[in-house]
Amino acid sequence: MEIELREVAKRYRFEWIFRNINYQFQSQHRYAILGNNGTGKSTFLKILSGHLTPSKGKISFTHNGNILDIEQVYQHVAYAAPYIDLIEEFTLKEAIDFHQKFKPLQEGLNTEELIRLLGFQKSIDKEVKFFSSGMKQRLKLALTICSKTTLLLLDEPTTNLDQQGMDWYQELLDNYSNNRLLIIASNVEADYERCDRFVNIMDYKK
Repeated sequence: MEIELREVAKRYRFEWIFRNINYQFQSQHRYAILGNNGTGKSTFLKILSGHLTPSKGKISFTHNGNILDIEQVYQHVAYAAPYIDLIEEFTLKEAIDFHQKFKPLQEGLNTEELIRLLGFQKSIDKEVKFFSSGMKQRLKLALTICSKTTLLLLDEPTTNLDQQGMDWYQELLDNYSNNRLLIIASNVEADYERCDRFVNIMDYKK
């Protein structure tokens, strides 16, 4: 997956969040979107997911040399963010099974194996609404990172994770994010320490 932005800008009412972004994201790299809270990182990630349209400019998505229609992009995206909610009435098993109806898991993974990766074997029949905030975040990350997609978007991935959870997240990235376009939005270094390319939203404020 490759994403190319040409003169991309986003405005809410009379305020430009960012403008004049010319950039190309390529699958052989891992990217971090940097900037202080409230500077537009999440908005930028939504544009990169195809869910939000730029106010100006053009964004194109290419997969295996073919340009995708914007309506096709969602099929290639796995996305985790604090503002994307889980269905809390589902049990853990139901949540994973439901997710797979839309996003299949990577080769070699199934519901039981994902629960083992989470370390939640004793919670298989527990409703998600009874999970702690850290458990919910782990589930979001596992469903996203372990999905079989070419584009992986993570917004503030270590939110609500303790040190053990952060170590678990890094291991999950190491094992299941290879050969994909990975883009992480955060101002916490632990979130993006595996990244080798950096885009600072503050550079596109003028």
